[in-house]
Amino acid sequence: MKPSSQRILTINGGSSSIKLALFEHGKSLDLILKGGIERIGLPNAIFSAKGANPADSFSLPITAPDHTAAVSVLLDWIGKRSDTDALCAVGHRVLQGGPKYYRPQRITTEMITELRQLSPFDPDHMPEEIELIEAFRERFPKLAQIACFDTAFHHDLPRVAQLIAIPRRYEGQGIRRYGFHGLSYSFLLEELGRLAGGKAARGRVIFAHLGNGASLAAVLNGKSFDTSMSFTPASGVPMSTRSGDLDPGLVSYLGATEKMSAKEFNIMVNTQSGLLGISETSSDMRDLLKHEAEDVRAAEAVALFCYQVKKWIGAYAATLGGLDTLVFAGGVGENAPLVRTRICKGLEFLGIELDETRNAKSEGVISKVSNRAVVRVIHTNEELMIAKTVSQLLATERSKEN
Repeated sequence: MKPSSQRILTINGGSSSIKLALFEHGKSLDLILKGGIERIGLPNAIFSAKGANPADSFSLPITAPDHTAAVSVLLDWIGKRSDTDALCAVGHRVLQGGPKYYRPQRITTEMITELRQLSPFDPDHMPEEIELIEAFRERFPKLAQIACFDTAFHHDLPRVAQLIAIPRRYEGQGIRRYGFHGLSYSFLLEELGRLAGGKAARGRVIFAHLGNGASLAAVLNGKSFDTSMSFTPASGVPMSTRSGDLDPGLVSYLGATEKMSAKEFNIMVNTQSGLLGISETSSDMRDLLKHEAEDVRAAEAVALFCYQVKKWIGAYAATLGGLDTLVFAGGVGENAPLVRTRICKGLEFLGIELDETRNAKSEGVISKVSNRAVVRVIHTNEELMIAKTVSQLLATERSKEN
């Protein structure tokens, strides 16, 4: 029996933003609108949306000094919409579920309690995500709330890729390589299969999700084989404001020389490092590319980013035993041809050579036809992946009821 409620809302909360999307709950999951609140905690916060119906599009300045205020604005807006009764579920991106939670499932009070205990795993994201979930459950108590975990794609990594080389007893506390951007990688793998066929999706694939947060994933036979982010999203390659991998000796050194606390160190590696830390000017790749000719700091930040991504591609090609497909995604991966060129330069030994005309246009395939490896640009869509996951879970639940 077809449910009367016909729409799925997806919520993706970050440290300074809340993204949302509304989809028709049907086979095609048509997008109704997409938007969110940006610059939470700053004086010029913006709430905007772009809808399939122009009447749904708007951009408004709001007062959002913290997540609590931003969530209140968002919930009031949802409550005033005429189609609120048409909602059948809300899908929440949840960054981390620890060893226990990784499959998509309905959110319960027990789950929230356990997620709150996991907040030390990622204090920069988890508290805000939990706050979002609780606010939605309180405002819409009868609406299905579904958790979609960003670590799920990597849950079954090979054992050797999960291990972190510290005393084994800490594994019992949940310390392992979890990996992130899983919703993005799930979507990209599906899209690769749709665009290039099942054989390509089951081949030796490296995904490079390069945005404000950046990571890479090695995929073999359609499953995650390794990934650059580890226990937290601060690890791996340098990012907009995150450091990526560091020498652990820096913790004790900065503690001794600058009296830097663990909390201060965490703030530094998550919000003051990466492109921003090296350039001292901007965390935005577009700004750095614009100024690299006259600012050596900007040039070095771009160079370090490209160098590190190239290193991970080479390492993953080694673990996979070769490379069939390289996929660029994310804001930088999809929209910065010059960055892709610099990353791929020197990887000819892996069968990678770009067609610079196609690359400049960010076409779907940007490698030369004669390449052994195919290089693609695929637009990722985490919100659609959340909606698909929610839709599949609801369908499974209905089939069990019938």
